[in-house]
Amino acid sequence: MIAIVYPQFYGVGGIARYLQSFLENLPEGHPGVLLITGDEHRDDRAFAGVQIMHVPFRSSRLNLFSWGLAVRRLLISLHRDGKISCVNFHWPPLIPGLFLPPSIPVVLTAHTTYLGMSGRFYATRHFDSQWSAKSLAVKMWMERRIFRRVDQVIALTEQGRQEVLRYGFPGKVTVIPNGADVRKFHPDPHCAKDIDVLFCGRIERRKGSGAMVELCRQLVAAKPDIRICIVGYGDDDAWVGEQLAPLRANVELTGKVPFEHMMAYYNRSHVYASGSYYEGLPGTCLEAMAMQLPAVVWDFLFYRGLVVDGVTGLVAEPNDFAGMTSRILQLLADPQRAAAMGREGRVLLESAYSWRDLAQQLLDVKCSAELR
Repeated sequence: MIAIVYPQFYGVGGIARYLQSFLENLPEGHPGVLLITGDEHRDDRAFAGVQIMHVPFRSSRLNLFSWGLAVRRLLISLHRDGKISCVNFHWPPLIPGLFLPPSIPVVLTAHTTYLGMSGRFYATRHFDSQWSAKSLAVKMWMERRIFRRVDQVIALTEQGRQEVLRYGFPGKVTVIPNGADVRKFHPDPHCAKDIDVLFCGRIERRKGSGAMVELCRQLVAAKPDIRICIVGYGDDDAWVGEQLAPLRANVELTGKVPFEHMMAYYNRSHVYASGSYYEGLPGTCLEAMAMQLPAVVWDFLFYRGLVVDGVTGLVAEPNDFAGMTSRILQLLADPQRAAAMGREGRVLLESAYSWRDLAQQLLDVKCSAELR
């Protein structure tokens, strides 16, 4: 049995959505899966062939540490008793993976790294880290320690693979992207589209909160009747609200939205846009493209192969606000071109980013670790 460890499965974050989609799309006859998670915001969920074990958890730094230690003890006991054969950690957070004995095979799914989240991956620094230098040093030390311990790493993108290799990891890094459940995310052609531009995701520095504000200003200045919706929440909520208050006639901020309500926002929108500077592989972009929305994003490595310029969307050089504004307005002015890109995006999602296929690829990596 494979044990998957993540404390906030019942949250609305990207890793929680990733795990939900993976478990919903496990193939028939799959190996047994044990999900070890926290009980915060717990609800009733069930997946075929999956057991869920809850370890009490509350969102705080101290509780995350104590939760990690409790999970470590649990994993050692389960492996000793022959109940699990492999552990799959999803990070961040990192603590449960520290100090596990080498007898337990470990696969690490690195959704992001602190190298990337620090803003140091690219030669040009596009954002400042939210952590102090001392805090970041501790977090990256923890990463290096875990990289020395794990058997295999799964990265979501080529950028993610390069980040892992920059830590000196000598083992195998397999790139398997995040996906979208194309059975669940499909457009409703009868839905009225009353949103021109949709931004969605965490509202924080590395996700481009400042860039989003500037893009909204330029879009409203260029098209005074434009309708923009921002779905999400994060550390920069209050600041973004203050900055965009003068544009409240054009810009709606929804705050935190339940996962099941996202379909309506995609259906109502013409264009998906993002000013994010750092992602693993953004689930909102995948979902939007599954819903046949063209995407307009900065030209970063983590989008390569997904947002194909002129095919599934448009890209602009990072911080070329005039260029991104122009590209968004081009798509709004040419609905036929936007619709064609949206259809191409859906085709790409079905062929390369469908969870039905990705779930099997992930199982293959995790099962291979059992045989080491």
